[in-house]
Amino acid sequence: MRILLFGIAKDIAGAPVIELETPVQQVAALREHLYNRYPRLRELRSCMIAVNKVYAGDNEALQPGDEIAVIPPVSGG
Repeated sequence: MRILLFGIAKDIAGAPVIELETPVQQVAALREHLYNRYPRLRELRSCMIAVNKVYAGDNEALQPGDEIAVIPPVSGG
């Protein structure tokens, strides 16, 4: 399972893309896996998960081949 990371999430993981050897079935499980692997992600105010370029809720199912992205909070000015 391939996961794209952006902004500070990319900095925390140390890479723009990570691969999970064991696929997860739901966004909530993915989020928990990422928090366990990269505990600093928990410190972010909010962190959205997008599946196939659409923000996904925690109950959304994940399928092999889905494009998954972790999008941290953004600020602008």
